[in-house]
Amino acid sequence: MKQSTRERWIAFRTRLARIVEVGAADDLFSRGYDFWITGVIAVNLIVSVLSTFSEIYSVCGTVLDVLESMTVGFFAADYALRLLSARYIFSGKSEWSALAKYVFSFSGIVDLLSFLPYYLPVFFPDGAVAFRIFRIIRIFRLFRINAYYDSLNAITEVLSKKKQQLASSVFIILILMLSSSLCMYSVEHDAQPEVFQNAFSGIWWSVSTLLTVGYGDIYPITPLGKALGILISFLGVGMVAIPTGIISAGFVEQYARMQNSTRLAREMDINFIKIQLEPKDSWIGKSVAELQLPHGMILTAIHRAHEVLIPRGDVRLMLHDTVILGAEPLSDRSRIYLKEIFLGDQNPWNGQLIRDLDISRQSMIVMVKRGGRVIIPKGNTRLKAGDCLVLHTKLHLSGSTNIEI
Repeated sequence: MKQSTRERWIAFRTRLARIVEVGAADDLFSRGYDFWITGVIAVNLIVSVLSTFSEIYSVCGTVLDVLESMTVGFFAADYALRLLSARYIFSGKSEWSALAKYVFSFSGIVDLLSFLPYYLPVFFPDGAVAFRIFRIIRIFRLFRINAYYDSLNAITEVLSKKKQQLASSVFIILILMLSSSLCMYSVEHDAQPEVFQNAFSGIWWSVSTLLTVGYGDIYPITPLGKALGILISFLGVGMVAIPTGIISAGFVEQYARMQNSTRLAREMDINFIKIQLEPKDSWIGKSVAELQLPHGMILTAIHRAHEVLIPRGDVRLMLHDTVILGAEPLSDRSRIYLKEIFLGDQNPWNGQLIRDLDISRQSMIVMVKRGGRVIIPKGNTRLKAGDCLVLHTKLHLSGSTNIEI
C-alpha cells in the first residue's frame, strides 16, 4: 500500500471516529449524526411500543415492520462503523486491543444486542421466541442519548463521582434490611408460621417496609412485632433518604462547578490557539517532552478523535491531532501596529507564491483574508486578486490601512 493511500485511509478512519462519537458543537456533520442516531433510537422504541397494541398493529403492521427493519439495519451499520473506527476512538491502543475494548464494553454489547437478535431467527428459526426477549435490550441504547446532551450527561457524572457514597448507603440499607428481617422472623414466626416461614419472608417484609412499597401481604400481629415494625419504619425513612440526599447534593455541586467553569473561562487571563497537525508537521511522532515549547507557552490539551488527552510528557502526537496552546495575552502596554493591504486586479502580487514575493526583511505577512476565511500564510500559499493581506512591517506602504493590536 502506498504511503499516500495509507494516509488517506488513516484520515478517513479518523474522520469517521469523530463522526460516530459525540460530536463537537463546531462540527456540523458530526453533530448532525448525533441528532440522527438519537432520532433513530426514538423511532425504534416508539415502533417497539406501538407493536404491542394489537389494534394498531392490525392497521399499521406493515409500516411498523418496515420502520423496525430500517432502524435495526441502521443499528447494524452504526456498529460496523464503530468497529472500523475503534482504533481511533480508543487512541493509544493497538488495532485488536481497541476492537476488544469496544466489543466487550457496555456500550459495545448494547450496540450488538440492539440488532443481532433481530437477524438471529433467520439462521436459527427454532429460537425465535427467545431471541425476541433479547431484542428488548435495545432500550439500553437510550443511554447513548445521555452522552449527546450536557444536561443528561450531568446525571452520569454525578453518579460516577458519588459512587462510593452511594455504595456505602446501599450497603447500610442492606445490613438494616437483613437484620430487621431476622428480628421480625424471630418475633413473628411462632405467632404466624405460615406467613413468616423463613428468613426470606422477613426480607420481603423488610423490603416492603423500608422502601415503602406498601404491599401489606406480610405484616406483624404480635405487640412486640408491631413495636419493632414501627421502629424499623422510622429507620427505613432515614436510610432511604440518604441516597436521595447524596444525589441531590451531587447535582448542586455539578451545576455549581459548571457555572464556575463558565465564569472562570470568561475571566481567565490567558489566550488559547488550536493547531491541527498535518502530514508535513515536524511535531508528528514526537512526545510532548520533546517539543521544547518557548518559555511562557504551554500545551494545555490534545484533541484526538473524540478524546481530550492530558498532555503528559510521554504522550506522542499523531497525524490530525488538534493541539491547544496557551500563552499570556498581549498587555495594553505592548502595542503592535499592522498594515492591511487589499490586492486589486492589477496588483503584481496576484498569482504569486508568498515565498517568491520581494518583501523586505522588515516585513512579514501574518494573515490572508479571502472570501470570509482566514488563511495562515505559508511559503506555498498563492495570493489571489481580492485577498486582504495583514502585514507586520516597519515600512511605509501606500494604500495600506493601519491596524493596532
